[in-house]
Amino acid sequence: MKMKRALILLIACLGSCLGQDNSKPNILLITVDDMSCDSVSSFGCPIKDITPNIDKLASQGLRFKKAHVQVGNCFPSRNVMLSGQYPHSSGVEGFYQVKNIKYPVACDLMKGGGYYTAIRGKVNHSTPYQPYDWDEDLTLLKDGKKAHMKDASSYYDSTKRGINTAKAAKKPFFINVNISDPHKPFWKPGDSHPTSKIYKAKDVPVPGFLHDDPIIRKELALYYSSVRRADDCVGAIMKALEESGLLQSTVVFFLSDHGMPLPFAKTQLYHHSTNTPLIVSWPSITKPGSINDSYMVSAIDLLPTFLSIAEIKDPTGPDNLVFRGIQGRSFLPIIRGSLKPPLNGVIFKEYNENSGGIRNPMRAVQTPQYLYLFNPWSNGKRTMATATNGTATWKRMLELASKNETVRKRVDVMRYRTVEELYDINNDPDCLHNLAKSKEHQKTIKDLRLALHDWMKVTKDHAITAFRERTDPEKMESYIKTVQTESDLRRKNKRKKKRKKNS
Repeated sequence: MKMKRALILLIACLGSCLGQDNSKPNILLITVDDMSCDSVSSFGCPIKDITPNIDKLASQGLRFKKAHVQVGNCFPSRNVMLSGQYPHSSGVEGFYQVKNIKYPVACDLMKGGGYYTAIRGKVNHSTPYQPYDWDEDLTLLKDGKKAHMKDASSYYDSTKRGINTAKAAKKPFFINVNISDPHKPFWKPGDSHPTSKIYKAKDVPVPGFLHDDPIIRKELALYYSSVRRADDCVGAIMKALEESGLLQSTVVFFLSDHGMPLPFAKTQLYHHSTNTPLIVSWPSITKPGSINDSYMVSAIDLLPTFLSIAEIKDPTGPDNLVFRGIQGRSFLPIIRGSLKPPLNGVIFKEYNENSGGIRNPMRAVQTPQYLYLFNPWSNGKRTMATATNGTATWKRMLELASKNETVRKRVDVMRYRTVEELYDINNDPDCLHNLAKSKEHQKTIKDLRLALHDWMKVTKDHAITAFRERTDPEKMESYIKTVQTESDLRRKNKRKKKRKKNS
């Protein structure tokens, strides 16, 4: 209670000091759901002009080629963006609510800094618990119904409404618009919410981490048609911003929460699982069409960057700019074109459990060249539980595995993994060749192990107990049983509360 009271006082203080200042930049955070970085034309998609609206935004601002999210699934990934904390630190490791938090999130801090705050879509995925104290949930219509998550025009309406409300309140806005596409269900023929362009199986690229097959291509065609519909939504959002007359005073952030909802992307920590098409467009600040290919930034750096842009300071922070508890670092100097101070050349990533509460914990560290993964759940028998197991692509790969040795090996990797993986991202971005046992890479893996260990120690990651005993299968198994038991108990208690409430 003391911590919560202190947070309320801090936010009230910030609000009284800064609440009347509407000269600050507006911030519009746009996300898409389950879209790989290289599904965007301006980030290397082979399909020409698949994302004209996102590409237009990129042409107006700065593209980050080495940007990543921390997590390969939605709920925890979005909480990283808006809390500036790793999942094991925030407590949001899966698809469940964490109510007794001892830290502020973006909504609290931006409101305290005098901003109107609103959200559209993925509302219950974007904060530790829900309902949260946003000024407005733009998903809700005046009649109490929810705007359809696949309807492009509704994103125009929501954005326009949020901007007009902020204007009426004479406040700068922090609006987070979360587009549902290309998350499943994909667009399909006869869909009542159209996409502006339909792609056929013969026209789409097959990612190197998947197998080229007619059935897989058919599902990919639906995915890319859904990518186009996501782009339609971006166009609708930007139209509302342009018509408002506030484009010049608004910083627009765009990114995806993780990779495509197919095997080896979603719910994983591979390169294509977390590489995100981050764009920052800030008129008169970012150079139109510029690209940053030198610095690694990640989702955990978003919140401190928002606070830096808004000039919201923490009276109790060590230097008044870094809020206590936030684990990311502002990359505002990079946005402004000043490359000092540089961020670290490593990104740490983690995965804990799926939406069903099944634990397959993984940790990773990625540098500009290498990706090291630690999979304590891998014991040669346990298989990975993931949403992508229900896709047509995975079912087809299972069918092909009995008659195609290459596919069988990929299926085994997906199912069982190994305790350690190492990939040379520059030469193998699809992560097909595990170098963990390569003699030539032992120094590299040793250095990355040390970096991961130090990060786990500093951030008090519970998985460090398994990492320190990674050569002892029994101790790793003990760790997995402990975290799975915790997950099972949490879900059991939730069911009990639900039954009691309904009785």
